[in-house]
Amino acid sequence: MSGGRHYLPLTDAERQEMLAAVGASSAEELYDNLPPAVRLRGDLHLPPPLSEMEALVHLGELAAKNNHLREYSSFLGAGVYDHFIPSVVQHITGRSEFYTAYTPYQAEMSQGVLQSIFEYQSLICRLTGMEAANASLYDGATALAEAAVAACAVTRRRRVLVSRSVNPHYRRVLQSYLEVRDLQLVELPLLKGATDYSQLGSMLNDDTAALLLQQPNFFGILEEMDDAAALAHNHGALLVLSADPISLALCRTPAEYDADIVTGEGQGLGNSPSFGGPLLGYFAARKKFIRRIPGRIVGETVDVDGRRGFVLTLQTREQHIRRERAISNICSNQALNALAAAVYLAAMGPEGLREVAGLCLQKAAYAREKITALQGFAPAFDGVHFKEFAVKLPGNGESLNRYLLAHQIIGGLNLEPFYPELGPAMLFCVTETKTREQIDALVGALEGWS
Repeated sequence: MSGGRHYLPLTDAERQEMLAAVGASSAEELYDNLPPAVRLRGDLHLPPPLSEMEALVHLGELAAKNNHLREYSSFLGAGVYDHFIPSVVQHITGRSEFYTAYTPYQAEMSQGVLQSIFEYQSLICRLTGMEAANASLYDGATALAEAAVAACAVTRRRRVLVSRSVNPHYRRVLQSYLEVRDLQLVELPLLKGATDYSQLGSMLNDDTAALLLQQPNFFGILEEMDDAAALAHNHGALLVLSADPISLALCRTPAEYDADIVTGEGQGLGNSPSFGGPLLGYFAARKKFIRRIPGRIVGETVDVDGRRGFVLTLQTREQHIRRERAISNICSNQALNALAAAVYLAAMGPEGLREVAGLCLQKAAYAREKITALQGFAPAFDGVHFKEFAVKLPGNGESLNRYLLAHQIIGGLNLEPFYPELGPAMLFCVTETKTREQIDALVGALEGWS
């Protein structure tokens, strides 16, 4: 099956006709250029087949070898988060019409899927204050990279400025996206764990396409952004923010910072950590940039009888328009993950989301206070933190995490490989799922290690 179309297997006559067309007498001859040492001769050495009952037992034994969050308490964040998922999310996303739905190429035949995407887009716009959102992208990293490419296209400039307080994995993806397009990526230095705005004025110039910031930043710090947009706009550059969607229930929206494009990781909205994926990148922008938004945008309309309907309004990708006019080669959207985010946001509502954000803020503050009171531990940075905070350690971060695992605790991210100037340091994450008992157990384990 390809592109939603079904194909019948080839007949022997058709197979021979195809071989004759390429000048081969057999299928084996097609592989003559492969070295004999790497070619399989004979049968695969596979175990005998299992009955359904035996297979379930075997798979259960394999799954039991994994550690999971029902047995281990996790304080690891850095882009993928352990948030509570209401049962209604899995009940709806598990329905066959959503769970097995294929890409809606024939839009008029996929009204349910299109409406779910439209509702997701509408919720993202309400959350960010932006006027348009797409049907989602792969993850927060690629969403930010696509925003940088879009900003270069809008401004017709080739230089992108990104703060070192942006997730280092995101910056690696940015570098990959930009260098193949012969675009320049310049990093802004840090000052006490946040963007060094004293350097921004001199680093912005008339060839800068965009200023890329993260809110809260990678260290969980809520950055001051009141002047960021004005500084960028004074040089004709766009302000692009990567924002934690949960934090937006408490913080000002990116629109209130006068941001032009907003992206972020939406995994925390009803999607489980799942060993790091699949993830969900959201992308929203001002209406004037709508034709530079990559991927799909679903719109609302009415049919000839005046009935409400949904259509793929824009599809700025190479599968739908001329390759040279394509905005991006982004292949698809994370429809099932986006649906989970929409169900989560609808189920939680403004008050529920605000409560989750408040619990993250309070519990992280409690954990930070307890940990940094231990001998040998110290806060890496001051400021207001949301959900995550960096701590200086009295020893190696990798050895600490091995020690914590022995206590059924998944520790934080070892920061030394990404920010060697900090020395031994760790980024801890505390969400609403962590109890006081779990936080106190972490503190007790740290005290025993130090």
